[in-house]
Amino acid sequence: MKRTLIAALVGAASQAMAQVPESRVEHVLVTMPIHKKAAETALPVTVVTGEELRRLAASTLGETLGDKPGISNSSFGPGVGRPVIRGQAGPRTINLNNGIAAADVSSLSPDHAVSIEAMLAESIEVLRGPATMLYGGGAIGGVINTRDNRIPTDRIDGIQGAVEYRYDDAPEMNTGVLKLEGGAGDFAFHVSGTFRDFEDVSIPGLAIDEEAVEMQEELLGGEHDEDHEEEELENSDGFIANTNGDSDVFTLGGSYHFGEKNYVGLAYNSFETNYGIPPGAHGHEEHEGEEHEGEDHEEEEEEEEIIRIDLKQERYDTQLHLHDVVPGLIDTVRGFLTYTDYEHVELEGAEIGTQFSRETYEGRLELVREGDNHGVLGLQWRADEFEAVGEEAYVPKTDSSEWGVFYVQDFHTQDWQFEVGGRAEYVERDPATGFEEDFTSFSLSGSGLYNINSDWSLGASLSRAERAPSTEELFSNLNNSAEEFVTHAATGIIEVGDPNLDTEVSLNADLSLTYMSERAFAEITFFYNTFNDYIFLLNTGSEVDETPVYVYEQDDANFYGLEVESSFELATVAGGAVSLGVFGDMITGEFDSAGDVPRLPPMRVGSELSWRSDSLGVYLKVLNASDQDNPGDFETETDGYTRWDAGIDYSMQFAGNTELFAFLKLKNITDEEIRLSTSFLRNFAPQAGESVEAGVRLMF
Repeated sequence: MKRTLIAALVGAASQAMAQVPESRVEHVLVTMPIHKKAAETALPVTVVTGEELRRLAASTLGETLGDKPGISNSSFGPGVGRPVIRGQAGPRTINLNNGIAAADVSSLSPDHAVSIEAMLAESIEVLRGPATMLYGGGAIGGVINTRDNRIPTDRIDGIQGAVEYRYDDAPEMNTGVLKLEGGAGDFAFHVSGTFRDFEDVSIPGLAIDEEAVEMQEELLGGEHDEDHEEEELENSDGFIANTNGDSDVFTLGGSYHFGEKNYVGLAYNSFETNYGIPPGAHGHEEHEGEEHEGEDHEEEEEEEEIIRIDLKQERYDTQLHLHDVVPGLIDTVRGFLTYTDYEHVELEGAEIGTQFSRETYEGRLELVREGDNHGVLGLQWRADEFEAVGEEAYVPKTDSSEWGVFYVQDFHTQDWQFEVGGRAEYVERDPATGFEEDFTSFSLSGSGLYNINSDWSLGASLSRAERAPSTEELFSNLNNSAEEFVTHAATGIIEVGDPNLDTEVSLNADLSLTYMSERAFAEITFFYNTFNDYIFLLNTGSEVDETPVYVYEQDDANFYGLEVESSFELATVAGGAVSLGVFGDMITGEFDSAGDVPRLPPMRVGSELSWRSDSLGVYLKVLNASDQDNPGDFETETDGYTRWDAGIDYSMQFAGNTELFAFLKLKNITDEEIRLSTSFLRNFAPQAGESVEAGVRLMF
């Protein structure tokens, strides 16, 4: 079955005849300091911008990008959606905001939100595969860079902006967006913000898959106690309890421009959110009462001990861009300095259970040489102080510092484009409990893009990437005796770190074939990654107070997969173009001695049929995900699904640059039960059921 689907997918892509997506041709990759266009690099890149971003933007970064080839969503209820790149998440994927790390604690635990607001983004760039040359060992899986122009990069004459309101009926979510930019002479300013509130999300059927939960307990070595089944598996029908929440984001920035392209700027951002964790997700949580139905569930829920996360982050950014510094040697200097103050508390009813805080300083300097052959020499520094206090604080207070120096150079001939790069990095982890560790790592990469003719190109990239172990991998429960072990509530297990872990090394190869012309786009990418000393959690088979004990171990692992994206124009009807898109991906991951890698996305195949004129567009989209029947040791399998979505949007131009954009989306039309294999919460909280989302945006 898989071979048939893959053959069909590749065949459709190889025959694609379509308009080339604008992002593939015109978009300049700011995430790459040598400023290549997406179509001019052999590196695997995904760009979401313009009209596509307006259509895909959602309440979380994971949901926004989750259907793109090679990218999945790891949800933990509607308040959390973390992107997964080629099966890699947590400390292996870096979320950037305007080129600097988000500096939250989303990599520490799957129930922690990413502190980035996708609704305010002007573009989102994803470097699939290692981006360790540019952004450090934490980018061994990939980089997601969200850009929002909070520090205006160009002069602005007059006032421009946008205001938007949208409503999604599945979580009864109200979202408002405001963006205002302006300037006079050499000064420019930016003001933006969002507000969002939502109720318990509606789903088809029961929230908790009781059969899967029972099987999970058996796999973990526990015994299912039928006498306490009602207490342990209190379920909800038609909605997921305790998934309501709200968020508020505010950004203020400004820049001063001098010379032709030079500028210096400052920005302040406040990110606040409060959201609930679905019942059954936390290992320490117990539930009493009866199944909720209808509107009475909110009052009954208040009588229980519920878990909520109250998060606040404040961030201060400074940027300096200088051009024509030493022409021919240093054409551009880019400097970044960011301070982030993050904290969130986990509320158990009215009581504070655990408080997490992270204070981060990060600086970045790039010296860019332009011309026929581009090059960039860079220096990156980060100082980080992490602390967790409370009953779930299983990671000690830790100070970390990282230094990295990198160089990337490209070369051009008539038909070839080459890029080589390297990075040296020093990382120090200093926990309050002792066992200070430091790591020195080296990464190398090379890629080539061959233009076969004006339409076809062949790209290949090879890299060796190295990552230092994260704080939780090294020090979780380190100085605790077995009687004092603290359970990681989000996963319901005890995690024990190992200060003797070595760096993780990956060897990676990508091969892509691209067809691109005025009326055509198709891209097929094959990748193979082999890891030496891949860090993962191993079930020891032992328990403490009936809680399974896992230890961080290292084993070699191999990942390989396929990604396809294409579209082609079928006909011109009623003044609009009818187009068909085909896309999909698959990934396999195996340890040398520990079986399948857990929580990998299944094989997915999708298609979108659309009609679009200058002002009106309609689409119908289907995505089929296979069963994930290789879930990894001690994990349950996940059923496949077929999700249908449709939408219509209309834009109206007024005098000047004013535009009104309205849209209507029908999501999960068949009310399919969807449980994501990438989610720790898949057995407790499926995705939203059938829903309608509508919105209107005024741009001026």
